[in-house]
Amino acid sequence: MNAQPQPAFTEEAEDCGSRSTLRARLGLFLLVMGPGLIVMLADTDAGSLVTAAQSGAQWGYTLITLQLALIPILFMVQEMTVRLGLHTGRGHGELIRETFGTLWAWISVSTLLLSCVGALVTEMIGVAGAGQVYGIPIDASVWATVFFLLLVVVTGSYRSVEIVAILVGLFELALFYVAYRAHPQMGRLARGLVTFPLGHTSYLYLVAANIGAVIMPWMVFYQQAAVVDKKLKRHHLREARADTLLGAFLTQAIMIAMIVATAATIGRTDPHASLNNIPEISRTLTSFLGQTAGRAVFAAGIIGASLVAAIVVSVTAAWGLGEVSGYRRSLNHRLHEAPWFYLVYTLALAAGALLVTSGVNLVRLSIGIEVMNALLLPIVLGFLYLLARRALPPEHRLRGSYAVIVLALVVLTVTLGVFGGLQAL
Repeated sequence: MNAQPQPAFTEEAEDCGSRSTLRARLGLFLLVMGPGLIVMLADTDAGSLVTAAQSGAQWGYTLITLQLALIPILFMVQEMTVRLGLHTGRGHGELIRETFGTLWAWISVSTLLLSCVGALVTEMIGVAGAGQVYGIPIDASVWATVFFLLLVVVTGSYRSVEIVAILVGLFELALFYVAYRAHPQMGRLARGLVTFPLGHTSYLYLVAANIGAVIMPWMVFYQQAAVVDKKLKRHHLREARADTLLGAFLTQAIMIAMIVATAATIGRTDPHASLNNIPEISRTLTSFLGQTAGRAVFAAGIIGASLVAAIVVSVTAAWGLGEVSGYRRSLNHRLHEAPWFYLVYTLALAAGALLVTSGVNLVRLSIGIEVMNALLLPIVLGFLYLLARRALPPEHRLRGSYAVIVLALVVLTVTLGVFGGLQAL
């Protein structure tokens, strides 16, 4: 009798193949990862962290549930930018020009430039505030930041800028240590997750402020341009979505860490403390965490948050204007190959630095920027939704119940963002 044929593979071979497939998928994810993670780390910038600190100090742990609920909103909005970039190969401003015309493209990019310069001011205020903790003059901190950002972008490629941005942004993880050192009481934290004092105006204001801080106008432009500049293609959609989802969880976790740190310390002893800027937050927190280690770790987190956001918004300004005007606009181009791109980038940095060092009231300036960003949201998110409905190939457009859900979330974000901005006045 003939021997029975042997199977073509053994269990060991199947297991080895599974591991190889897993390694291949992980390797592909690491190659694609970057735009989503960076834009989310930039989202947790100095202004957002000040909002989180005020939330924890005034209302304890009651705004943590909101931060968790914002994760799907953040992901849905930024996933639309990924889908548009991968399937069209166009930046956001360029796609608006092709779909709605030149006039609307210029209106859109004008809002972007205002948002970017405003965000740069916020980030430089954050770096300057961290410097003030150590007695460093504002001018020195701001112009050192400008020099660092110029050095990173002018001397690098897209990939090198991406790596620097991620490494700088990861300093935000120091805030998890700050939250741990604050020794939060788990019982109070658990009760805070199910407590929603909606009858208080100040609570509703912070709800709106936290929602308004989630979606920044420059985030939409940056991530769409980044996936194009990185030369990602439509078959990278799954990994690009995973990159965006990872970033959404991470940025909201950082916000939660700041809320926990202030709720467990300032919120327990002095909920009415003034926390309008970085030095005030640092002075109050370090009285609980220790003057040396606590101050150093907190400053590292703030500087990381501010620098990664500064990289993102300054590059976005140069990308966005180039998409509408047509000049060469890739980080992979050298200075002589894309002079207008680097000129706009430099001018954006200079404008932000001059505003911060001009002697204006920085707290009022920060509030003004918050109001401006909130009022720009209807234009930015309106165009994003319409593009996702019109500019994509039919099989990838927003449609059906998902389109209705996204529209509802966009309207909610815009409404509460604008409400928070107007209340800040």
